[in-house]
Amino acid sequence: MSDFYDTLGFNAQVTISSGYYDSFKPAPSSSRCLSLKQAILECNKNPVIAEVKIASPTLGIIRENKNLIEIAKAMERGGATAISVLTEPKYFKGSINTLSKVRRAVKLPILMKDIILSSTQIDAAVNIGADVVLLIKTLYDRGYGEIELGNMIEYAHEKGLEVLLEVHTETEFKAAKKTKADMIGINNRNLADLKIDLNNTKKILKTNNFERLVVVSESGINTLADLQFLNQAGVSAFLIGSSIMLAENVEEKVREFVNA
Repeated sequence: MSDFYDTLGFNAQVTISSGYYDSFKPAPSSSRCLSLKQAILECNKNPVIAEVKIASPTLGIIRENKNLIEIAKAMERGGATAISVLTEPKYFKGSINTLSKVRRAVKLPILMKDIILSSTQIDAAVNIGADVVLLIKTLYDRGYGEIELGNMIEYAHEKGLEVLLEVHTETEFKAAKKTKADMIGINNRNLADLKIDLNNTKKILKTNNFERLVVVSESGINTLADLQFLNQAGVSAFLIGSSIMLAENVEEKVREFVNA
């Protein structure tokens, strides 16, 4: 029985085939590389990865597609450790052009948040200035990837990118620990049914050794209490999108999370 993971995987393949990423051809390698992993480890407050996000499958349009560059700058002023930019066009209304513009506007590490299944997308990430890419383990386990997960991680590394590998279950977490991913993201949202449970991160970390891992908690972080709950669970960083994008004052909202 198919679920939203399959919907995302199938539609990502359609988007890839449409040529959406093809205009960004491989560029000569550059010495420019900002490490999200290092930025998280060196942060002396709450490492917040603030997300430029126009829409989501559950909320619909979160914020109109305007002033996104100013929003990214406000996130940086608020003390964000990094900026995540949605580039998936169908369900999140993202744009690779937006990421390219954000790259020129801020000095922080940038995560390309997309349904990445192809080396073409990795090449595009390099050329638009991303430092990190998100890979979703479930989609590779279901065979949607152009190549196997380990090979995609290796390809990203060859291109100078770090990898945030997203998991949702304890089984996936254990398997992710054996990969060469730079960071592991635990999604509190089950993309099968789109339900959120912050206890998912706590449950996984409670029963698994993660001492030397950089673990990022994703989704459902709406309040300072949410962040503090996850902080106590032992996560390294927090990926926060909707609650920041919905805030009237983005800079202040980011600052609140950073200092919580």
